[in-house]
Amino acid sequence: MFDESLDQSVCTGKWLMFRFRFPFIIPTTLLSLGLSVFSANAQNQIYSPIPLPASDQITDTLSEKDIPTGSGGYARDYITALEAGEQIVIDLISDDFDTIIMLIAPDGSTFAENDDGPDGTTNSELSARINNSGNYILRVSPYEEQGMGTFNLKVTRLD
Repeated sequence: MFDESLDQSVCTGKWLMFRFRFPFIIPTTLLSLGLSVFSANAQNQIYSPIPLPASDQITDTLSEKDIPTGSGGYARDYITALEAGEQIVIDLISDDFDTIIMLIAPDGSTFAENDDGPDGTTNSELSARINNSGNYILRVSPYEEQGMGTFNLKVTRLD
């Protein structure tokens, strides 16, 4: 099986390396494939914006089960279709936390953002005219990443 001209220790070393290396190839490959599938599934489960109801209004709760912002806070995303030229007003009201509303364009850029509305409270109101049709994200989050609780989100289409 081995070339007799080779040193016995070299042959033994190569055989041991092959013997101990080969059994790890298949399990390691399967583990890598399994982790890839798991992480792909986890990514699909982690981010899934909630469709805004046809009424364009929802009462919901921001909690630690929502999207971590990386700064200690949480955000909740809703998706809605908006048309080019549409004038909208977004109201975000909560008695539990200081609100921020962010409108994210279909390309992922921040289209508009508002912290406090004109009524002098910590509720948010955002007015915008839509430039491009598409699916927009309405991101609900607390000011300075602090707070959670119940909120009411409403989109009013003026056109």
